[in-house]
Amino acid sequence: MNENEISKIVIDCTLKVHKALGPGLLESAYEECLYFELKKAGLKVEKQKPLLLVYEDVKLDIGYRVDIFIESKFVVEIKSVESLTDVHLAQILTYLKLSDSKLGLLINFNVNLLKNGIRRVIHGSL
Repeated sequence: MNENEISKIVIDCTLKVHKALGPGLLESAYEECLYFELKKAGLKVEKQKPLLLVYEDVKLDIGYRVDIFIESKFVVEIKSVESLTDVHLAQILTYLKLSDSKLGLLINFNVNLLKNGIRRVIHGSL
């Protein structure tokens, strides 16, 4: 399954979760529900996946965690904030780089219309 196919499944599952819960909950609630839906969809899903930083051939575990990591190649970063900022974009770009992934979704559940809260993020070329 390629990244674009994964992306479609993630968006479908995200819409289902947002429709059921609406905006205003904690990120952890959306993460658990989205994790459940993605597993139900048959994807290989890891939540709070640790990412190591490699510096001069030394692997450092300094606390980076991907909210949801799918099929060992797709990053989902979940937010429940008033609006997405450049810091959020920098965060997912860092996770894409550290996980050697090309595509991810930055999802803000704290919106009335979910399409306004989804940002597709590419690192490198697809």
